[in-house]
Amino acid sequence: MDPTTWNLPFLLVWLIMYGIIICRAGATYALGRLGRGGLAKSARIRALLASEKYARAEARVNRFGAPIVAASFLTIGFQTLANLAAGTTLMPWLRYLAALLVGGAAWATVYSIVGFAGFRAIGLAYDRAPVLTAGIGVAAVVILVLAIAWPARRRKSTRGTVQTGDTHPLV
Repeated sequence: MDPTTWNLPFLLVWLIMYGIIICRAGATYALGRLGRGGLAKSARIRALLASEKYARAEARVNRFGAPIVAASFLTIGFQTLANLAAGTTLMPWLRYLAALLVGGAAWATVYSIVGFAGFRAIGLAYDRAPVLTAGIGVAAVVILVLAIAWPARRRKSTRGTVQTGDTHPLV
């Protein structure tokens, strides 16, 4: 059995992917609505709601509403934050549902076509040159880890320093 095709008709794969995103994104929206209330007492949730990435997502959702939520399904990383922000800003359920149905359809289409084609391409590359493919995979993971860790380190090292023209230390 080939895991990249599921050996199922395309429409069935698409419906499965659509169901997955509807459940996952809808649950994120629901958590956001709950987060405005009692869930915000959790330190982990408070930290997420206070993060810079979340603040940007909430500002975009507040400014553009449902279209930004629908478009977020074509992004990586912003999608979850946009759904969470839609919930915490108490976007009306029907407006959110419209964005979820449209954006979820786009997401299911992309993952059903492009995602599985990518899996096939990686499998073909591995069949032809396993050592090279594994090496490229390891290099990609290392680059990703460095790209995430380096800016965080730089921010930590600049905390507590005084920048030119500042009269107070950075917090």
